[in-house]
Amino acid sequence: MTKKELFATVLSYFQEHIPDAETELIYDNPYHLLVAVILSAQCTDKRVNMTTPAIFEHYPDAKSLAKASFDELFPLIKSISYPNNKTKHLIGMSNMLMEKFDGKVPMTVNELIQLPGVGRKTANVITSVIDQQPNMAVDTHVFRVSARLGLTTGAKTPLQTEQQLLKYIPEDLVHKAHHWLILHGRYTCLARNPKCNECGLTDVCKYYKSKK
Repeated sequence: MTKKELFATVLSYFQEHIPDAETELIYDNPYHLLVAVILSAQCTDKRVNMTTPAIFEHYPDAKSLAKASFDELFPLIKSISYPNNKTKHLIGMSNMLMEKFDGKVPMTVNELIQLPGVGRKTANVITSVIDQQPNMAVDTHVFRVSARLGLTTGAKTPLQTEQQLLKYIPEDLVHKAHHWLILHGRYTCLARNPKCNECGLTDVCKYYKSKK
């Protein structure tokens, strides 16, 4: 099977079985999503979703968050991983939104990565989820699943994974493929004990074949 055929098979499977894949983070607008994605680094979406309602109640927009002090914001996110850094990032991010972007979340990767706490992965999430831009965010799930299925070969970094995936995924499917790979990694292709007996992709999976 060629790489092109493998991608076609995997994408077809996901289109059939998870047609409406989307982020599991709860948000109402780009500002909400940006805050949630910053908080989600090395933290579960479930924990983030338990935390953000109180943040958005106190700080419904970038303008109000920019006025927050560390001591005011920290208690609201102390249950999240790395709360010290993330508190500083959120305050810095909101201040830059006000100073440089008129309080609005920019929709280009190059602009987003200027914000404190926002790396390439976060910028790709924001632009693909909000604007359906063909940007592939690579987290641990995407990195692992892509390698196991054989979609990527020898990719050592998230950027290498991103570049290999974008080479074969049609532009109009990239924003969905990001969620397909994440959800597959989160619920089926688990890091330690993948549920291969529940997976419909074992016929083409490089990892599964290597175990036999």
